[in-house]
Amino acid sequence: MKGNPHEKTIAVVGLGLMGSSIAANFLIAGHKVVGLEPMDDEFRRSESRMRQHVASCVELGLVKDGDGDPMDRLHLTQEYADLKTADLVLESVLEDFGVKTEVMRRVEDQVSPECIIASNTSAIPITALQDQLRIPCRFLGLHWAEPAYASNYLEIICGDHTDATMAQSIQVYGANWGKDPVLVRKDIRGFVTNRLMYAVYREGLALLEKGEADLESLDKAFRYDIGSWMTVMGVFQRMDYLGIDHFAGLTKNTFPSLSNSDEVPAVMQKLVREKGRGIHNQNGLYEYTESDASSWRAAFEKFSSDIYQISEEMKSK
Repeated sequence: MKGNPHEKTIAVVGLGLMGSSIAANFLIAGHKVVGLEPMDDEFRRSESRMRQHVASCVELGLVKDGDGDPMDRLHLTQEYADLKTADLVLESVLEDFGVKTEVMRRVEDQVSPECIIASNTSAIPITALQDQLRIPCRFLGLHWAEPAYASNYLEIICGDHTDATMAQSIQVYGANWGKDPVLVRKDIRGFVTNRLMYAVYREGLALLEKGEADLESLDKAFRYDIGSWMTVMGVFQRMDYLGIDHFAGLTKNTFPSLSNSDEVPAVMQKLVREKGRGIHNQNGLYEYTESDASSWRAAFEKFSSDIYQISEEMKSK
């Protein structure tokens, strides 16, 4: 995908919470965007959801004067035939292998052989998905943070058959999208960010199950220690900052005691059986009311705005 980004059309299939914020990111980068939402209920909400995201982009100062209304570059549809002019199609539907492969096959039936197809997946192997396509080399993974436009984060994941040159071109485009992309050259389970975070989840929930710490204490430890410096420096820069010798002894003494369980923690299994979805249905590791859920959404939106500004300031350091 080479050339002026303003001349490129990007399609997003699936305009739920994540897909719509990604589509907004493409709009403010200057692309024409086709937003395809197959589900009737989600399609009816898609325009208002997109307008909310674009309004947030304006508040963040991400829409430049003279660029016009980004919504003027958006075409909302439920027709796969409207993807024919796309240079890149990003699938962002339910995290289900069967659903994703059916969507991507329908996409491939419509787009040109040169069109790049990508999946916003956080758990399904890229190679497994691209094996379902007629032209697997033009497929890769694009893993975003939420909301997509208020983060420098983007993982580009190559499958076993991904054209490396194509992936590198997307990495260049990522800078135009306001990202500092991570290129994952090998299709590893969970990619980079999830592997790091799930190691934390495993250890934290192991401490909880053994009664060595409660949820509030675990979350406070993250919020008030790690959360206070992580945007400024990565975990390995932190090692350099404090001194490698400081970590050598801790590593030797701590690693043997860390959890290496490969089982889903019991507390998570219980919530899955209860169909718990956290703030989305007020049934999670913590107790919530609808008011609590709304407050958390508003707080996270403001936090995303603030942390984005700090992150932008630190990029040049």
